[in-house]
Amino acid sequence: MGFSAVARVTSDKWTVCAVLDEINFGLPVGGELKLETTICNEIRQHQQAVVIDHVDEDENFRGHHTPTMYGFQSYISVPIILKNGDFFGTLCAIDPKPAKLKNPTITGMFTMFADLIAFHLDALEQIAKTELELKEQQAVAVLREQFIAILGHDLRNPLNAISSSAQLLSRLNLDERGIRIAKIVKDSSFRMNGLIENMLDFASGRLGEGIAITRTPDEDLEKLLIQVVDEMQTIWPGRNIELNFDFRHPVNADGKRLAQLFSNLLGNALNYSPADSPVVITAFSSSEEFNLCVANKGKQIPAATMERLFQPFSRGEVEPNQKGLGLGLYIASEIANAHEGSLEVSSTPEKTCFILHIPYKK
Repeated sequence: MGFSAVARVTSDKWTVCAVLDEINFGLPVGGELKLETTICNEIRQHQQAVVIDHVDEDENFRGHHTPTMYGFQSYISVPIILKNGDFFGTLCAIDPKPAKLKNPTITGMFTMFADLIAFHLDALEQIAKTELELKEQQAVAVLREQFIAILGHDLRNPLNAISSSAQLLSRLNLDERGIRIAKIVKDSSFRMNGLIENMLDFASGRLGEGIAITRTPDEDLEKLLIQVVDEMQTIWPGRNIELNFDFRHPVNADGKRLAQLFSNLLGNALNYSPADSPVVITAFSSSEEFNLCVANKGKQIPAATMERLFQPFSRGEVEPNQKGLGLGLYIASEIANAHEGSLEVSSTPEKTCFILHIPYKK
């Protein structure tokens, strides 16, 4: 065939995308034909291949305007259909001489090449889409890093100043109203610091390889857990927190991280339990494992909530005074995973219990 082309055929244009011209047909890449003068326009409508061996002997095309206008006797055109079913155009060829085209070898070859072209076009579109998504993700990553920097510096510094000022105020000779206001400021700054810590850990974990820990072979966990209880007791002075500790063996762990985990669990237990009920803390260590249980009375956690409890930004039923981002339990579970341990929950109508289990490697 003297002239072959990949044509983009739309409802108003016929445009050459690629061309092989050995008969000086004179149509370069980007060249156009008037749509109504082409057989491809008809193929666009019925999306079936058209094959002509000899125009003058073909009953359907001997009087057709297109062969007369462009001076060809043999013709083949196969539709190019994209993966999504859209019609792109045609793979077509013409020659001023007759040719034997109506045979499985020729039509099969043209069909195969049309399919390959469609596959290539789909691949190019997917690459362009992927590149766009990558650029968007890179832009989001930059914003995320800036966000972390703001949290880590621009928010924490003034927050530390607020917390320190509240502590200094509480030591002055204030009246009852002043003491109450100073306590509100102190408690609020404590909770805000916890939110910032959780957001930093969440962002760092998602950007890197999870939450990093630094183990200490003989971590004094009992002391650290009591410190967390004391801090929580200042925020909930009227609450009863029962401690049942039995540390018989040093714990090889990151004490700061486990204290953070415990603080999240204890804060939840105090938030989601009746004010007149105790929160029971049980912890023990042996030569083989460390276990921590935080139990409280309150509403049973619904089954649907249990399934996503340790996922980020997932929260249970929230009362008006219970605020947060839903990251505490996710970060607690990540800390457990970093210690190669597990954090599990059981909930009944009588009580809810979060259990941390860290086995020691032999």
